Amino acid sequence: MRYSTQIKPISYVKAHAAELLDRITEEREPIIITQNGEARAVLVDVRSYDESQETLAMLQILQKGEQEIHAGKTYPLSEVIAEIRNLRSGAKDAGNGAVKEPIIR
Repeated sequence: MRYSTQIKPISYVKAHAAELLDRITEEREPIIITQNGEARAVLVDVRSYDESQETLAMLQILQKGEQEIHAGKTYPLSEVIAEIRNLRSGAKDAGNGAVKEPIIR
């Protein structure tokens, strides 16, 4: 991607808004908007924005997992699988009265 072709002053954006919206939707490349010669904003299509937000959320989940691993907050996979199976079968056997501290929170 060549950002030099994607930099537009705010006056251009105002005069060509519909054209720019069509362009970013089709090309899926952001437009950097400048004001008084300084970059002030980035215009992106909704699909790209959604994808970046999903990626950010996934990275935050991974970071949280790394923190929990370093803090020793881990459980053996066999215990987690067993608990999932118990929860699934417990839904069928609701009301058996057995209460156990869950691994999965």
